[in-house]
Amino acid sequence: MRILGIEGTAWAASAAVFETDDPDALRSGTGRTPDPSADHVFIESDPYQPDSGGIHPREAAEHMGTAIPEVVETALAHAAERHDGDGPVVDSVAFSRGPGLGPCLRIVGTAARSVAQTLDVPLLGVNHMVAHLEIGRYQSGFDSPVCLNASGANAHLLGYHNGRYRVLGETMDTGVGNAIDKFTRHVGWTHPGGPKVEAAAKDGVYVELPYVVKGMDFSFSGIMSAAKDEADAGTPVPDICAGLQETIFAMLTEVAERALSLTGTDELVLGGGVGQNARLREMLAEMCDQRGAKFHAPEPRFLRDNAGMIAVLGARMLAAGDTLAVEESTVDPNFRPDQVDVTWRGADESVARAYTDDGAIRGAEATVDIGADEVVKRRVPKTYRHPELDDRLRRERTKAESRLTSDARRAGVRTPVVRDVDPVDGVITFQRVGDADLAERLDSESVRVVGEYLARLHEAGIVHGDPTTRNVRVGTGPDGEPRVYLIDFGLGFHTGHVEDHAMDLHVFTQSVEGTADDADPLIDALESGYEAVGSEEVIARLREVESRGRYR
Repeated sequence: MRILGIEGTAWAASAAVFETDDPDALRSGTGRTPDPSADHVFIESDPYQPDSGGIHPREAAEHMGTAIPEVVETALAHAAERHDGDGPVVDSVAFSRGPGLGPCLRIVGTAARSVAQTLDVPLLGVNHMVAHLEIGRYQSGFDSPVCLNASGANAHLLGYHNGRYRVLGETMDTGVGNAIDKFTRHVGWTHPGGPKVEAAAKDGVYVELPYVVKGMDFSFSGIMSAAKDEADAGTPVPDICAGLQETIFAMLTEVAERALSLTGTDELVLGGGVGQNARLREMLAEMCDQRGAKFHAPEPRFLRDNAGMIAVLGARMLAAGDTLAVEESTVDPNFRPDQVDVTWRGADESVARAYTDDGAIRGAEATVDIGADEVVKRRVPKTYRHPELDDRLRRERTKAESRLTSDARRAGVRTPVVRDVDPVDGVITFQRVGDADLAERLDSESVRVVGEYLARLHEAGIVHGDPTTRNVRVGTGPDGEPRVYLIDFGLGFHTGHVEDHAMDLHVFTQSVEGTADDADPLIDALESGYEAVGSEEVIARLREVESRGRYR
């Protein structure tokens, strides 16, 4: 099998040829495993480099118009050299259908249709972000990993469940690369800014900047504003770059670990151009090593925008018979990864793993020792984080958790009793509550109670900050009635802002969608419980938050 891939979502005009002698290994359920060392990938790329500032859509499209025909011609010539002379030089044409800049995508789509029709071969429409994930899965040989996609316009966590790649967490404002570029443009550096920040940070001294994690979601707007303010105030730019890298990449590493903890998987792959940053890869590898998980970062040519990953995913789609009619091949600048019907994987595959809590548990932030009557939670040092940042987060979150756990009880929410607190070492001793995490016993009535509890918290001006199915305990009372408890308030805070209340609901909804077999009834129960106690304004804002995710 030989596939031509064409990529051109934003700045890199690229064409590739992927060749394998074992196409059956690309399909689930065959008992075969792909062998990347035996396959062949040729990539020809011509990136657009703006003279100043960031990517200009019109200039990028003009570059695509000139460069795409040239890179495609080179790739086809390479395919012809490897062709045995029987049939067309490639078996199919795969192209990046989205997300990306509309004018660029349309040029790529036109080129792909033209080649496919000329050679009379099938057409394959590939989601660019899913291709970033699949190239990591292909190269690593992992079963069903969590993927951290860190690219210019995107930053999100994906996991396969119920036939689709679910968004477990994502940026709520801007992509990670674009966020860094906003700072570098402010100090007069040209695009791309990421490599320049990486180089400058080596000579810098860590500067404290805002750190914003909301469950498995995160925000970069505050840190960018603070970094610009530091530059305007005369703070050395290398120091700001050191602070930017340490803060942004620690945020991404933390949410990746939260996704591993939620799903129970022990496999993580990295995707996206920002993944070329050595410090980010170092942090992720260290985090995975610390928790006993496996980590894979593809080689750099597969991290930046490239047609090789488009061709590899196209081969999987072709093996599954997932081709695209020309009349249905319109591009989609807002093509989200969770919109893709993943035909090349089995319906019974999932990123979610069975989870038990008999003994010591390795959470995202801490280890938890469960005894007969009490639970001891230790926020262990995260060696991947800068020591100053790690000390601050462990101390602040330990204090917040102990205080808000008690505040929530006073607001009418069942929580464990706090028996002892050591903020210096990050240790809290709780009363043991419940028999299992909600993730293991998902039912509508328990989820309805979670909705009611979140409403009570919000009425009292409290945000949980990380309400997932792992941070809810369920069990029975002395008289046999079911009981639900909220735990782990480490990301919580006091606020009356509707936006923050809606984010609580959004975080819980994402955790349900990423792990439940049938999420819709559970989400309906959550909102029903919330509406019985809380404000309709919060539900209305939740709809806005849900529509605000990148490319939704």
